[in-house]
Amino acid sequence: MYPGGLAVRTRNLIVAFMVVMGLYAITVYAQDSSSRGGSDASSAAKPVLPAASDNGEDVAKASPLPATTTPASRVPAVQQASYVIGVGDVLDINVWKEGELSKTVPVRPDGMITLPLVGEIKATGLTPVQLQDQVTAALQKVVSEPQVTVMVVSVNSLSFNIVGNVLKPGYYPLTRPITILDALALTGGFRDFAKEKKVYVLRTMPDGTQKRLKFNYKEVIKGKNMSQNIILLPHDTLVVP
Repeated sequence: MYPGGLAVRTRNLIVAFMVVMGLYAITVYAQDSSSRGGSDASSAAKPVLPAASDNGEDVAKASPLPATTTPASRVPAVQQASYVIGVGDVLDINVWKEGELSKTVPVRPDGMITLPLVGEIKATGLTPVQLQDQVTAALQKVVSEPQVTVMVVSVNSLSFNIVGNVLKPGYYPLTRPITILDALALTGGFRDFAKEKKVYVLRTMPDGTQKRLKFNYKEVIKGKNMSQNIILLPHDTLVVP
């Protein structure tokens, strides 16, 4: 009986060994598959970012600027100590800690402005700093140590107009010397079918008549007849047919 029992035990050991090896092979295969599958999954899980759009999301989310027809939208900062206030300019008069006395006022055709407790005061011919001193002196009679600031918020007295086939027609300030070429550059350029050889300036003369000053853009950009590229004056109208 002993040899037979030994054979049975040997067979059982062989079967057990085969079972263990089979389980090991299955485990190794599963781990290998999991590793390869995980690598593929990892690669697939990486997001592909879209290429940046020319229009951009920031632009799409930006709030549009309010529409305006006043020249103030194109007014650069003026030199408070040297700019001379003219008819049509809009002034911001601020009295510190005196909200009821602070006003935004236009300069009337007679050159005057009206302020609370001050009444009428002449503004034309003065710089903002000079007007500031005059308003301060007037308020000292009724307010203890007033602190006044005067700012030009819209330059209408020194401006010119551009009309016709340009990208940005409208009023522009003349706070510095501007030639016709400068003015055209401010508009962003010509529209299609603009008659670039027939641009002209309408200028009101001292006697009230209007003079037409021709400007041939094609010639000037080639360096010909540069005398056409004149400096614009207040109230000139630049016409691009």
